[in-house]
Amino acid sequence: MTETQYATIIVNREGGVVRLTLNRPEKKNAINSTMFNELGAVFTEVASRPDDRVLVINGAGGAFCSGADLSGGGPIEAPVHPLRRMDHIHDVALALHRLTIPVIANVDGDAVGAGCNLALGCDMIFASSRSRFAQIFVRRGLSVDFGGSWILPRLVGLHRAKQLCLLGDIISAEEASEIGLVNRVVEQDELDKVVQDVVDRLLSGPPVALSLIKRLLNEGGELTMAQALANESAAQAINSGSSDAAEARRAFMEKRDPVFTGQ
Repeated sequence: MTETQYATIIVNREGGVVRLTLNRPEKKNAINSTMFNELGAVFTEVASRPDDRVLVINGAGGAFCSGADLSGGGPIEAPVHPLRRMDHIHDVALALHRLTIPVIANVDGDAVGAGCNLALGCDMIFASSRSRFAQIFVRRGLSVDFGGSWILPRLVGLHRAKQLCLLGDIISAEEASEIGLVNRVVEQDELDKVVQDVVDRLLSGPPVALSLIKRLLNEGGELTMAQALANESAAQAINSGSSDAAEARRAFMEKRDPVFTGQ
């Protein structure tokens, strides 16, 4: 295992798994300007490393993320125009969204505001039963950011998204699961094992096919049926010529589990 300690996050790599820990427990992992910068740098780095197969994001000290740290006058302290400030924040959200590998949010504790939308930007969310979620922005006199206005209606529907954002209610993990905000809720002492089981399954899957599946699903909502089918055809052409597809056929005939290499 290799560990890199940044000012506000910790990154561990082992066996193709990148574990990114938000590490400001004294602030419930609120995102300040340094953390935004470091998250953007790590997402960009992960995108460039073929050996990084799965990214897991979690928080230190019993919280996932309490949102942007407003205590210092804003999440980005540099004296720039607010629109440029938000451009920087949203560049980080886009870098997360554009990752081609599976990304899992391991949520134990509160995930609110930008922290909630950081979790929603992942491909799957697993939460402990004590976790809470909120689009808290309106309580701070702010509107939704970090991609929440785009992601949230796609997960829970437009009217439910409006309810969460306009009222700023804090909801339990159980309610978040009921409305489709999270994939699964488990007891706190089971969370890491459940996430690890999913990570293991993803690591055993065909990397190219997983990447193409993620891309098809991310883009499908913006396309016509004909465009989506054309993209599926292109993806299947890539898959069909891969060594992994040949290995899957051999494994099926030989009645064994396939061993995928991403080739």
